[in-house]
Amino acid sequence: MENKLYVSPSPHIHGGDSISKNMYGVLIALVPAFLVSLYFFGLGALIVTAAAVFFCVLFEYLIQKFLMKKEPTICDGSAILTGVLLAFNVPSNLPIWIIAIGSLAAIGIGKMSFGGLGNNIFNPALTGRIFLLISFPAQMTTWPEVGQLTAYADATTGATVLTLMKEGALDQMPTLCDMFLGKMGGSLGEVSALALLLGMVYMLWKKIITWHIPVSIFATVFVFAGIMHLIDPTVYASPFVHLLSGGMMLGAIFMATDYVTSPMSKNGMIVYGIGIGILTTVIRLFGSYPEGMSFAIFIMNGVTPLINSYMKPKHFGGK
Repeated sequence: MENKLYVSPSPHIHGGDSISKNMYGVLIALVPAFLVSLYFFGLGALIVTAAAVFFCVLFEYLIQKFLMKKEPTICDGSAILTGVLLAFNVPSNLPIWIIAIGSLAAIGIGKMSFGGLGNNIFNPALTGRIFLLISFPAQMTTWPEVGQLTAYADATTGATVLTLMKEGALDQMPTLCDMFLGKMGGSLGEVSALALLLGMVYMLWKKIITWHIPVSIFATVFVFAGIMHLIDPTVYASPFVHLLSGGMMLGAIFMATDYVTSPMSKNGMIVYGIGIGILTTVIRLFGSYPEGMSFAIFIMNGVTPLINSYMKPKHFGGK
């Protein structure tokens, strides 16, 4: 029997990954945080999330179909994920018309203006969130108190942990246990560190993300905030408070790890994560905004091409 060697162009092995598989994998990882938001905010969480997803999918379809003249790709899950992440970055009492504007900014400015998925420089959901924060600062910083399951537009509002931290009211903060479980005011997706960490474990298990970006962010914030806390614990909150409050967990796990806007090499990811951690802590401690996570990721998104140019991944078989 004659043995023949058949030669064909690469690639020779298919890994089984796809855009839709990874997008829906991230959505599955966000389910625990969504359930917690429903538990604490009820109707408001459902309305805001459904509206953000609807408008993101709608605007992506309309832009691709009528402006870009190409086949819509709304079924790949990316528009749905953008909508969920945008909803997780806003209060649960945000009016629907503002959500529509944020969705248009996320999809139209943050994504489609660069050519669509894979070409965008900045995270689309963050683009929408920052656009809303600058355009509607009052509505974007009015936080409903937890436990109002049937309230939406008329929900009673209160201060968040980061607001109390900025005001120096450290004695009025919730306990670390409450913060870990999510019993505190804030955006939909930032209230439960436990739920977000469960999502992180799932994505690490499925190899959707690696540990480099989230761990480098957490470690940098913990060290920086810890040093300031040791200098003056009456002014600067514990590093554990910084890790469990605001958009720290949501940003580090689900937004900074975006494939398109984060570095390709592992060393680059660590540098990227350290940059986000430093900027977040500096803005929180010394800036006028209580939260700095969104701005830090947005800035480091812009630095990503520079990181990639100096820290390139090794080619196959390279040393």
